[in-house]
Amino acid sequence: MTDEHLQKAAQLLDENGLRKTRPRLEILCVLLEADSPLTGEQVFERVTAGSVDKATVYRTLLLLLKHDIVHNAYLRNRIRHFELAHHCKPDRCHPHFTCRDCGRTVCLYQAIVPDVQNLPAGFLVLHRQTRLEGICADCRVRHYS
Repeated sequence: MTDEHLQKAAQLLDENGLRKTRPRLEILCVLLEADSPLTGEQVFERVTAGSVDKATVYRTLLLLLKHDIVHNAYLRNRIRHFELAHHCKPDRCHPHFTCRDCGRTVCLYQAIVPDVQNLPAGFLVLHRQTRLEGICADCRVRHYS
């Protein structure tokens, strides 16, 4: 846990009127340090050994979801993947790319995904998530060249 991440975690909790407890700070620091969305299990594995139990990790993630600090980046194999919501807008999340070979997921902050056109009459989109699947550059070079 770096001082910078700890300060940012404390700021996120303050901005949302939440108490700064050690588990909340640790979980937010784990998400701040992550370079891709994490499952609850992965968050649990990365918090300081023995400092937070698994139930607390999941309860905290749900609380952070409720306050829009964290969001469900996507669902894969019926398992939620969480990340901080600071790169997204309330109605849409940035796209993600998951490699089918290595399983790595990359956030595509700069990618532009067009809006959906021609929805059936009466449909209203409230939130949009895009997850692309394919072969990452490393796997493509390793296996498909």
